[in-house]
Amino acid sequence: MNWPAASGTFAFGDLVLHSGAILPDARLSWKTHGTLSPARDNVVLYPTSYGAQHPDLEWLIGPDGVLDPGRWFVVIPDMFGNGLSSSPSNTPGWPGLVTAWDNVHAQRRLLSELWGIGRLHAVYGWSMGAQQAYHWAALFPDAVARAIVVCGSARTAVHNRVFLKGQMAVLEAAPEHRGDGRFVAQPDAALRAFGRIYAGWALSQDFYRANLHETALGAPDLDTFLRTDWEERFARRDAGDLHAQLRTWDAGDIASDARYGGDLAKALGAITARVLLMPGETDLYFRVADNAAELPHLHRAELRPIPSLWGHRAGNPSVIPADAAFLKQAVRGWLDAD
Repeated sequence: MNWPAASGTFAFGDLVLHSGAILPDARLSWKTHGTLSPARDNVVLYPTSYGAQHPDLEWLIGPDGVLDPGRWFVVIPDMFGNGLSSSPSNTPGWPGLVTAWDNVHAQRRLLSELWGIGRLHAVYGWSMGAQQAYHWAALFPDAVARAIVVCGSARTAVHNRVFLKGQMAVLEAAPEHRGDGRFVAQPDAALRAFGRIYAGWALSQDFYRANLHETALGAPDLDTFLRTDWEERFARRDAGDLHAQLRTWDAGDIASDARYGGDLAKALGAITARVLLMPGETDLYFRVADNAAELPHLHRAELRPIPSLWGHRAGNPSVIPADAAFLKQAVRGWLDAD
């Protein structure tokens, strides 16, 4: 890496959440890439996604990547619940539900108090990061010039919530679960089941029909793929953290704010940023139809689906050259557009 980078943790003290509950001794972990311009006008915020920590998402940052640190000051705030920022695994008084609303309000304080940043050139996110990008655009309309929503939606759809509630139930059924998403020990068997179920949703039916787990990812067989790519992936994360972020995802709704009173059309209509909606054509969580329904309510927006068999992972294509090239071309064009 031949560009400036820095990392740290920002302490809020006890943080009052949207629900009125308190997140004690709240902390946000962060990392930056690039140099902040004197005018503070080159900021791209890049929130993390489900189960991810900032090192997992840095692959797209680079001179030839999606986000060029030679041009942009890229700030990656670790989402609450991911094990680096305040999470059940490191916060004894975890309040239960911490929402995207809570995350973006904390992020705004981070940007303002640490760097004096009041406006974003863009907010870019994939999956739960895309949900946060949408929240930024709706909750702080004057502070966001562009929002790039990759495989995300303004409100978590019912079909998406069916998956989330199923995954919560898998964790809650473990004998190690003591209630309210907390565990006396890692529920190893439940996490193995969790990973296998996740594999059926994160990648499309077409992905498996084409045997891409073998031909593109090199797995010798399906069971090995499920173990190495999914069971072992989630085994690295604390079960309480995974449960907490499922709750955050489930509660995603940009209209959950006093200004909008649950009216999604009103919340979408309040967005003044230029919004690029990039769902995956075969994504099972955030369907193209979800973004298509949002589009008429946005003032300046474009719907540009990713043509891919890779389901949800098309939006984070670290090992998918064609999808990465599509993403790079679209995002770089959107960052440069007036």
